[in-house]
Amino acid sequence: MSGFYERFSQWVIDFSDMVCGLPEFLLLIGGGLFLFFYSRGVSLRRLPWAMRALRQKPGGDDTKESGQISSVQALLSAIAATVGMGNIAGVAIALWVGGPGVVFWMWVSALVGMSTKFFEGALSIMYKGRDTAGEVQGGPMYIITHGLGPKWRPLAVAFSIFGLVGTLCFMQANQLVESITTVFTTPMGIANTVWLRFGMGVALVVVVGAVILGGIKRIAKWASALVPIMVALYFMLVLVVMVMHYKELPGVFVTIFREAFSFEAGLGAFTFIALTGARRAAMVNEAGVGTASMMHGASKNTDPIREGLIAMIAPAIDSGLVCTLTAIPILIAGNYSGQGDVKGLYVALNTYGDLLPGIGQYLLMIIVFCFAMSTMFSYSYYGQKCTNFLFGAHRAKYYNYYYLAMIVVAAVMPLKTIVSIMDLAFAFMALCTMFTLIALSPRVKALMRDYFKKDHTAAAQAANE
Repeated sequence: MSGFYERFSQWVIDFSDMVCGLPEFLLLIGGGLFLFFYSRGVSLRRLPWAMRALRQKPGGDDTKESGQISSVQALLSAIAATVGMGNIAGVAIALWVGGPGVVFWMWVSALVGMSTKFFEGALSIMYKGRDTAGEVQGGPMYIITHGLGPKWRPLAVAFSIFGLVGTLCFMQANQLVESITTVFTTPMGIANTVWLRFGMGVALVVVVGAVILGGIKRIAKWASALVPIMVALYFMLVLVVMVMHYKELPGVFVTIFREAFSFEAGLGAFTFIALTGARRAAMVNEAGVGTASMMHGASKNTDPIREGLIAMIAPAIDSGLVCTLTAIPILIAGNYSGQGDVKGLYVALNTYGDLLPGIGQYLLMIIVFCFAMSTMFSYSYYGQKCTNFLFGAHRAKYYNYYYLAMIVVAAVMPLKTIVSIMDLAFAFMALCTMFTLIALSPRVKALMRDYFKKDHTAAAQAANE
């Protein structure tokens, strides 16, 4: 039995490496670049408009009939899902595999990902649907069926099936258990056995279940409270490290740019670094994967462009800010290597243990717990949406029990297998989503022209007054 499991696990890893290399890079980065130029650089030119939309108070169009949560709650819940283990363990894995140069390609992914998220947010408002209970819903499955038409329903079904796997919190549960064993149980002399990890998985089920069984409003409430606190705490922790090691900072950024464009080891090495950075970034910001549009589809906002502007802020925070905050201390400590099994959170914990002896690991552990919990809360909603579409609203609640059971499974699985499974699911979700975004992008662009024309007209009138 163990031999079969090892062979199957290796097949998953090999298949993931094939699918999630150049094909995924071309899909997400190439597709994102198309949307960036097609929108005339919306992620750069319209960033001030995005900040203004974020501060704007909900108007009369925000009705209970159009959704369940506000645009800001949708943004914070989407960030809660993306700002998680991927930002710590995912970045550490990328540095372990591809070296410092991958950070630059994460920045590139953030820039193009902002454009992709803009289209996702806009289309999630343009094409909402109703489930079998008559409640308003949004997401790629509804964008496909209402935007592309009923004949494309098989594509919506495919997205939902892959979503049932991609929205499981495998990475979060696995790496949270790893962090607990690294910081607490192993130093105490407690063996890291399967049964120990199983017990920790059960404990996580109790905590996560208390929130997700309360529905989207409870998830949004927790996400709105956790996200600002955890990002601020993480920023302060990294700031302390940067101040203590300010002399090393210039060398860190020089290394990032040098390694990102290094051809010394040949074109193959350069390509590998770029692909690794883009692949990890896809797991982090999820731009083009379709998960964010499920959350923004629950927004009460009825203005597609305003929702798109708010949605595009997320990649700037997760792939831009938080991933950089993770990479800097690891690069300062030089605590990464390409040898041996893939390492994730273990690398980050050891980094803070080295840079802030005695307290570093424990401080990071608190932040890791917040990151993991926020992601596991929001991911459950995505999977429930997919279940709702596939099997009906009256059966959607059963997904949560499947989701909670998978937390225990993830706690005992090898990290490398988990990473490959999640990469594959995300790649196939992205294939469905990016095709849809590009196909419907002319409709978004038409609304953009009207929105910004009215905005400029209103600004000119205010100036004349």
